Amino acid sequence: MIYLTRLNHTPVVVNAELIEHIETTPDTVISLTTGQKFMVLESTEEIIRRVINFRRAIVTPTVADTQDPARAAKASGGVPEG
Repeated sequence: MIYLTRLNHTPVVVNAELIEHIETTPDTVISLTTGQKFMVLESTEEIIRRVINFRRAIVTPTVADTQDPARAAKASGGVPEG
């Protein structure tokens, strides 16, 4: 999920996995795989950066995870070694 801002300055949280494409017309228009479209204040480049950071956070273990194997296993859905 990524946080964005509608044109009326209302915050909206978007499921990054549902973004189909982004248009700049000059406003930024996000089209979801559900068919829903909405305009946001953020630029296309900023949205892409947020999606990348979101996905990176999912696949990259945190420092706490690397220091606690049980926590890392739980976060990945696996079984702790040992």
